[in-house]
Amino acid sequence: MRLLYVLASYLLFAVLFPVLSLHRKTRNGLRQRLGYYAPGELPPRGEGPTFWLHGASAGDLLALSPMFAPLRARFPGCRIVLSTMTDSGFMMGRGRLAKEVDAVVYAPYDLWGATRRAVRAIQPDLLVLEYTEIWPNLIRAAKRAGVKVTLTNGRFSPGQQGKYRLLFSLIGNPLRDMALFLMRGEDEAERALALGAPGERVFVTGNTKFDALAAVGPGQEDETLRGALGIKAGERVWIAGSTHEGEEEHLLGVYRRLLDVHPDLRLVIAPRYIDRAGRIAALAREAGLSVGLRSRGNEEGGRVVVLDTMGELSRAYRLASLVFVGGSFTTRGGQNILEPAGQGKPVLFGPHMENFQDSVQVLVGRGGIQVNDAEHLYRVMSELLQKPENVTSLGVLARTTVRQVSGASQRNVEHMARVLAR
Repeated sequence: MRLLYVLASYLLFAVLFPVLSLHRKTRNGLRQRLGYYAPGELPPRGEGPTFWLHGASAGDLLALSPMFAPLRARFPGCRIVLSTMTDSGFMMGRGRLAKEVDAVVYAPYDLWGATRRAVRAIQPDLLVLEYTEIWPNLIRAAKRAGVKVTLTNGRFSPGQQGKYRLLFSLIGNPLRDMALFLMRGEDEAERALALGAPGERVFVTGNTKFDALAAVGPGQEDETLRGALGIKAGERVWIAGSTHEGEEEHLLGVYRRLLDVHPDLRLVIAPRYIDRAGRIAALAREAGLSVGLRSRGNEEGGRVVVLDTMGELSRAYRLASLVFVGGSFTTRGGQNILEPAGQGKPVLFGPHMENFQDSVQVLVGRGGIQVNDAEHLYRVMSELLQKPENVTSLGVLARTTVRQVSGASQRNVEHMARVLAR
């Protein structure tokens, strides 16, 4: 059965390689993706254990980051190696997280040879996979090398259970090779058990991304960024974060209507992919709105500003009066609504939050408001803008809610310590 997956993975890789080599998210780091590392890319082993933490993208690495400090406190002299699949994740690791870890690399393709080479080079004592990053060849390579494999923030989509069962029946169940399952909630734990995870290895510890957001907390408004966006002191700001194709038209329509009653309101749109900035600016002009780009300091003095730079959305949220998080008016399945909530901002989002149901459950009624469509968004925004005291109280409630659900990182590290001790 394992041989079937090994052969299938090479066949699929041969078919997908041209796409992987050209796609903007995965076109860099080919050598490391094949399990080869140049001298100096991996630090020497320290006095403590080596932890290999893997997150698919930049957001996943941020969710792992609250575990860095507890790991170092629990295991002095440990070595932390981060791996990721996307270029944005790699940039996040080498930039924002660089001082907290010992190395950042691209994750190997899930090929028999690449995974064995990567495990042999990194020499981890514990491999930490996040969410649903179940890579059978990597898990098997780690197990054969004596590495303990852990899943953190574990989740299994209820709609995919049948596909998982079929796959595992064909290739052998990789969950049996894993030492620890640290799941986000009871329902996730039940799904892991139903898929064959050994019961004595499954624990509910929560989601470390809540810890990341609780640690950020509300920040001082960044006056430099305010100036670069062309926003004057005293102007209220609506930030639409992580928007996707098909959403901006609705948001711009809502904004035009709001301006009739609230002329001091500014709109900052932060697209999920900044290469769409020109398209969004064109949509704003078609809607009769003045628009500028943050990368040019909003030299036009536009009432709408497109945040077309990397890594500034979290800082921009600090300037917001109200926040709408995108990916929720499309079938994308939502984006991170807890990041602005952790900064004490009321958060609005649309009906399609399938990928963030745990966050929705935490936040709705506690500083978060789910709307059905653009018309519903307009009505809620109008009401909130007319009652600034409600905006303030909702923001406080959102920040308090995020802080109350923290603590998963410390619980995870304690479970990892017990596994290593065995």
